[in-house]
Amino acid sequence: MSNFDEEVTKLFIQFDLDEESQKFLKNCDEKSNYVFTQMAHNVMKGILGYFMSLTTINGILNRGSMFVFSQAQFRQLMNIDETWKADSLLDLGAGDGQVTKMMESHFNKIYVTEQSPSMRWRLRQMNYEVLEIDDWTMKTYDVISCLNLLDRCDKPLSLLEDICKSLNPHGGRLIIAVVLPFSPCVESGSRIIKPSERIALKGKLWEEQVASFVNDVFIPAGFLVESFSKLPYLCEGDMYRDFYVLSDAVFVLRPRL
Repeated sequence: MSNFDEEVTKLFIQFDLDEESQKFLKNCDEKSNYVFTQMAHNVMKGILGYFMSLTTINGILNRGSMFVFSQAQFRQLMNIDETWKADSLLDLGAGDGQVTKMMESHFNKIYVTEQSPSMRWRLRQMNYEVLEIDDWTMKTYDVISCLNLLDRCDKPLSLLEDICKSLNPHGGRLIIAVVLPFSPCVESGSRIIKPSERIALKGKLWEEQVASFVNDVFIPAGFLVESFSKLPYLCEGDMYRDFYVLSDAVFVLRPRL
């Protein structure tokens, strides 16, 4: 933590592989052993990849679920207990809703956004209210989650500005996860393009980029850091690998009043 000042270092939370994380990995192992299912998925992925995004393909095939944090890790990051309850959560870019599910017990109402049509259908099956991409800023929320979206959206700086304006001014918080090292790109149908807004980070190491996010992105966008951690960003695998993993920096932020 040599790249952080003392006050920021105190906000870091160290996590271990807990029971829910192990359960996800065990499920990945079981799914990867369904050889004929995995072969069929590979064929369909090859065909559908000419016409649609990987996210939409995963939604159709019900594959590629993600794991960012467990329920216990979410509570520790947010500094809440099992009985804590707020009115509303908005999960931006919620995918198939499996990560949203880790947070849902603490909220009376769950709102989600998702660009992929097949994932939107899956989110409705989970009884979440799916908002249009351009409509979510018309409400305010107690908590907004933006998990591994900042590096996959076209205008990340504008997104942070909209989030800050959409949080409940009385205690609203943002939980945000970013894959580091930072490598932004945007799905446009079956193509991958560069975002129109650029986040310029300093450094190449995990600690250097975390420090740059805090000082050069979050604070200028109007946020203060409450806590942060380093967690594995897990994704269900295929017939070649049980699971795939990237390194996430997860932050809990609050608007600077």
